[in-house]
Amino acid sequence: MSASRGKAASQAASPFRQPKAVWAVAFACVISFMGIGLVDPILPALAESLDATPSQVSLLFSSYLIVTAVAMLVVGWVSSRIGAKRTLVTGLAVIVVFAALAGATGSINGIVGFRAGWGLGNALFIATSLAVIVASASGGFSGAIILYETALGLGIAVGPLLGGELGGISWRGPFFGVAALMAVALIATLAFVPDLPRPEKVTSPLAPLKALRHRGLLTMGIMALLYNWGFFTMLGYAPYPMELDAHELGLVFTGWGLLVAAFSVFFAPRLQARYGTAPVLYANLLGLAVVMAVIAAGVTDPTTVIVAVVVSGAFIGINNTLTTQAVMLVSPVERPVASSAYGFLRFIGGGLAPYVAGKLADATDLSVPFYLGAATFLLAVPVLASGHRLLRRAETDTGEGEPLTPALTPVGSPAATDAPPVVVAVGAHREAAAVVDAAARLARDTASPLEVVHVRRTAVVEEQAADTETDEQAKAAVTAHLDRLGGMGVTATGQILTGVGDHAAAGRALARHAAEVGARTVAVGRSPRGPLAQFADGSFTSALTHAATCAVVLVDPNAEPRPLTPRSLTELRAEAR
Repeated sequence: MSASRGKAASQAASPFRQPKAVWAVAFACVISFMGIGLVDPILPALAESLDATPSQVSLLFSSYLIVTAVAMLVVGWVSSRIGAKRTLVTGLAVIVVFAALAGATGSINGIVGFRAGWGLGNALFIATSLAVIVASASGGFSGAIILYETALGLGIAVGPLLGGELGGISWRGPFFGVAALMAVALIATLAFVPDLPRPEKVTSPLAPLKALRHRGLLTMGIMALLYNWGFFTMLGYAPYPMELDAHELGLVFTGWGLLVAAFSVFFAPRLQARYGTAPVLYANLLGLAVVMAVIAAGVTDPTTVIVAVVVSGAFIGINNTLTTQAVMLVSPVERPVASSAYGFLRFIGGGLAPYVAGKLADATDLSVPFYLGAATFLLAVPVLASGHRLLRRAETDTGEGEPLTPALTPVGSPAATDAPPVVVAVGAHREAAAVVDAAARLARDTASPLEVVHVRRTAVVEEQAADTETDEQAKAAVTAHLDRLGGMGVTATGQILTGVGDHAAAGRALARHAAEVGARTVAVGRSPRGPLAQFADGSFTSALTHAATCAVVLVDPNAEPRPLTPRSLTELRAEAR
């Protein structure tokens, strides 16, 4: 294939070729994810300017997170009644109003109260933003998820830096800054995001609480509560012993945010693919407990606290990614309901922790809240272990109810021949038909039937989960492939491979299926996520290549099929750099 044609194909598959609606919501996501980090650098300045104690200032977190937690129980019901766009717009408008009011007030109690209103808007926004991006995406859902993950990482990393810069001017700066930026996002959302259809089924406001009757979801929720207790203890109180100004605090938490983003997006999936969800979470929680104990023991040494906080970003990034995926794996209820139930417990832990930490610090000394945080991280380990069998079974079995791990659903009539098939895996992106047709030529050359496996994922980012396609859309995509192949005289059957979050698990599931049907070859096309993501350890293609017992090839409409082996994956990664 020529360089120009390769470049054109790469550009066509770019995850950033999205409609304005996706960009509008992604911009709002960046500002939303800035929210907590934006405030951290100004905590000492707030205490000094408003003559407040650290425990009083910590209520900024408590009011915000507790209201967010309670609101998570009803946002699904609200969204199902008024639609995703209206819910999103309402959330943005509420954030704009209460962020501006927080900046305009002159008392710590006023800020705490207005942060509560901000928390309501935040719940309405975060509960629908991922679903709106997925619904508005074009040219492949994978690209939209990459954009959402990019917004997440950018917001976490840049929030403290912007907060430090604005906080260096005035403690009011971060609040007014959020209000102004969210106002821009609100206008863009109104202008570019189309009205989206309401769900056919109205979600009950009691559904998230009823969902907690399921042991797996309750176990993961309690684990998340304990984890967030320690996490928000650190965020709420670590700035004080650092003895830095707002600008310097912003730089410290920017370093922390960069590690959170990097380990969440790049390292967590690879660790999960290699060691499994539960073992990584055990080690991660123990690591966080050690880091928190170091902060407690060295609370009088600013350098120790600074280094420990920055290092904690790596553990937090891993934990944020894997806990949500674990919830989706063990939960037998609809994913939005599971997400709301989990978010409720998660944010309750985050909201109560700063309040309790403040009381402990006032009654004893500043090290005690950090020791308690270390203890909650440790306690989360046996809580997670109590659900180990459920989580392990969910990673290896389908269990009862809706599929929790990658599962295959036949589409169309079964093959009329026993000949070994060529299996081609494709997703919902604009190059899917070309990939299937290239695999069809391979099947014709080897006198083999073709099996089209449409890979359908549940996108999981932070505490949110959204199905990238409905059942009907996935079936329609497979049927369109089969109809086109039938017109070409190619014998073909179809399957839908449904997976949750974990690319590697889906790759291994396809490898097992290929072995069961005695496949001659498994074909994959170029991923819209780009070559670095496609051929990285822990990716769908990498896991498939390592687990398959038959040949795996990379098909391209403009080139000969390229065999995939562990060595060729390394070469492809090198070529992409």
